[in-house]
Amino acid sequence: MLAAYILLFLLFLVLPLGALIIKSVQDSKGHFIGLSNYALYLKEPALFQSFFNSLFIAIVSTIFVVVFAFLFAYAITRTCMPFKGFFRLIALIPLLSPSILAAIALVYWFGNKGILKALLFGHSIYGPIGIILASIYWTFPHALMILSTSLSLSDSRLYEAAEVLKTSKLRAFLTITIPGARYGIISTTFVVFTQVFTDFGVPKVIGGNYNVLATDIYKEVVGMQNFQMGAVISLVLLIPAMVAFFIDQYSRKKQISLLTSRSVVFNPKKSWGVDMLMFGYCSIIAIIILLMIGMAQFGALVKFWPYNLSLTLKHYHFEVAGLGWESFYNSVEMAFYTAVFGTVVIFVGAYVVEKIKSDEKLRGIVQFFALMPMAVPGLVLGLAYIFYFNSKENPLNFIYATMAILVINTIVHFYTVSHLTGVTALKQMDKEFEAVSLSLKVLIYKMFWRVTLPVCLPTIFDISIYLFVNAMTTVSGVIFLYTYHTTLASVSSIHLDEQGDVAGAAAMAMLIVYVSIFVRVIHAIITKGILKKTQAWRYGSEREILKDGN
Repeated sequence: MLAAYILLFLLFLVLPLGALIIKSVQDSKGHFIGLSNYALYLKEPALFQSFFNSLFIAIVSTIFVVVFAFLFAYAITRTCMPFKGFFRLIALIPLLSPSILAAIALVYWFGNKGILKALLFGHSIYGPIGIILASIYWTFPHALMILSTSLSLSDSRLYEAAEVLKTSKLRAFLTITIPGARYGIISTTFVVFTQVFTDFGVPKVIGGNYNVLATDIYKEVVGMQNFQMGAVISLVLLIPAMVAFFIDQYSRKKQISLLTSRSVVFNPKKSWGVDMLMFGYCSIIAIIILLMIGMAQFGALVKFWPYNLSLTLKHYHFEVAGLGWESFYNSVEMAFYTAVFGTVVIFVGAYVVEKIKSDEKLRGIVQFFALMPMAVPGLVLGLAYIFYFNSKENPLNFIYATMAILVINTIVHFYTVSHLTGVTALKQMDKEFEAVSLSLKVLIYKMFWRVTLPVCLPTIFDISIYLFVNAMTTVSGVIFLYTYHTTLASVSSIHLDEQGDVAGAAAMAMLIVYVSIFVRVIHAIITKGILKKTQAWRYGSEREILKDGN
């Protein structure tokens, strides 16, 4: 099994990246020219400037996101403010939408005909300002989830000791809270930096003439058919992302347990001033998120912005051929296949790595390959797939320009987080289960089917919904791989905006939001019923604990 997974990673991750590297050292005729393309890249001031533009956007956005998300996470984990669940729910809304929705909403708010254009004091939203604001919006929930987890675990005894020593609350915050959450902050910093640095959708929609690496790759490949330079810029985009990833992994290894068997779980104490201050802050963030998503929906319903604000559904007719409902149905189909096949492949892979006793070196190789996709930007992976699968010499060439390649690309792109989720769940199962099954001569597949699968069902459902939603919202990973018959909703939204149909782009983006919400609700209802049947032992033990407590 381990050998099979190594082969899969070689075929669908390592070899495509190898093809990308090879393309970067060839000329247009396929002849080897060494580093000439890289030298040409360094001689082009406009292309080279894009690197610093991407770096600037990523650094500024990351600083704001980490600060905003940390305060929000602190409010919902360390204070007694009201409506915590509501604020958490609102804060996660951007996860259900493609990144381009934020850019579209900002165009309606602050664009050339935006209702709040005057607030920019003569500056244009089309450029670094717009990219940064949109990037903050769509990466905020990603940062919030990491920081909330980091802040949710803390030893109350540390704060009690600080109180006894009459330490000020500010000093306790700086010497206990911040150091305790430092690894979460570091991880959040690199995750957000990588997401913004490699994002394509936002700068494509609202970047204007402000070029970044992601849009340069698109222009070179799609606009100029210069695949060699596209490969070079892709590798330039890949290097900082990989550096950030490895630093993040190193910091995770340094992390120590903050909650031990002797720890006392921290319970926040009521403080009217702090609680109301955090309530006001979270209210402002929630209002901004609702205004952004509300404006995108309003723009999709307005007849002719801003001259005729009467409501209509004509923008949902998508008059441009190939960019309408067909692309939406393709996205739903692709997301469904990704969720089904991706969940099976990823969870079985996690099981093989964590539970199957075999060669440690092979397990280490599979684990390394499973973590690699997190360091590879979607745009880079998509371009690598073109060079690799479009080759006539490749026996897998038959999947090129089909729905299958979109599904495979999306599974690989979002493999790492799902894999880590599965491994975490499997680590919680005592290894004695496998030992007992072996002593009783129970076949391993029966053990997997009767014990491991039922116990891990909540995690399996979480992986499936994660894959589905990300498949619906992804842009960069599939922008190079679709055909006329496999156009996706997120891609259609970008092309509608390119053609000046901003309302149509907003309508398509909102369809993605609505189907993501609908599937999440259905997912919650179905999983609740299934879990009650398959995990009666879990609910039974919880009831017994409650009875004993009473």
